[in-house]
Amino acid sequence: MQRAAILGLTLALTAVAAVPLGHADDFPSRPLRLIIGFPPGSAADITARLVGSVMSQTLGQQVVVEARPGAGSSLAAEFVARAPADGYTLFIGTSSNVTNAAISSTLRFDFAKDFAPVTPLTDLPLILAVHPLLGVSSVKELIALAKSKPGELTYASVGHGTVPHLSTELFSLRTNIKLVHVPYQGSPPAVTDLLAGRVSVMLGVASTIMPHVESGRIKGLASGSAKRPHIAPNLPTIAEAGVPDFESSVWFGLMAPAGTPRAVIQKLAAAANAALKSDDVATKLKASGFEPLGGPPEAFAQFIAREQFKWGAAAEAAGMKK
Repeated sequence: MQRAAILGLTLALTAVAAVPLGHADDFPSRPLRLIIGFPPGSAADITARLVGSVMSQTLGQQVVVEARPGAGSSLAAEFVARAPADGYTLFIGTSSNVTNAAISSTLRFDFAKDFAPVTPLTDLPLILAVHPLLGVSSVKELIALAKSKPGELTYASVGHGTVPHLSTELFSLRTNIKLVHVPYQGSPPAVTDLLAGRVSVMLGVASTIMPHVESGRIKGLASGSAKRPHIAPNLPTIAEAGVPDFESSVWFGLMAPAGTPRAVIQKLAAAANAALKSDDVATKLKASGFEPLGGPPEAFAQFIAREQFKWGAAAEAAGMKK
């Protein structure tokens, strides 16, 4: 796995840096397509439209958001991976693309080799929550209870192989506990059963979980983020609560086909970062439960490489690799 991590980092950095400088003076000279792998109204769509609208103003060309849903964003990823590397066809890459690659060896593209990271855009924090009748009020108490009842506590996820699923498996691995996975088709039925006490634990998206935490119907224990998100400032992070180096969220980032000229990548990154710094965009993102991100292409490439190593190791340890 260490070799894989080093290789993944090398490939990701290569996609950003080891391409022709190119000329961005006349870029863009026509509208850009921004491809998302989820339906209209999804988190990827909200991110794309809010950021893309300001990018259109900065770049002087329309950024057209196009949904190509299916296979957990893999269909859209494959489409963009095969597109010309000229900066006119872009992709909202997500943590789902990394977890898909971690559990499947049948994808017809290589997420590490076939894309050039541009900049991280947003993430949706995850909240570790339990039903009140479980009788725990902290991460340490949950771990202790799970160790006293190995294989008895159930946890809900929004589907097999999703980020919340792998995140809970990673949490179990890091804390040496055994929880029973109960997959659902999306958040609504999973949250419904958590509220009813039919499952005990869930690591879910904060915007979905926190309203029920605030109403007292479920108990929030911690967030999976590296730092406390604005939507749950009073909850510790899982790392703060005693699980070192734990970090997990559902993230979205701007990507281009590998081989896109570096000057074009830099111009796109500058436009996207300017959009994220816009007060209007940041306010709307936070109101929808997102944490605005941003940063240089090289840092995004390094982040993706770490994500690939982390989720690859988690999937392998959990026996989920297909």
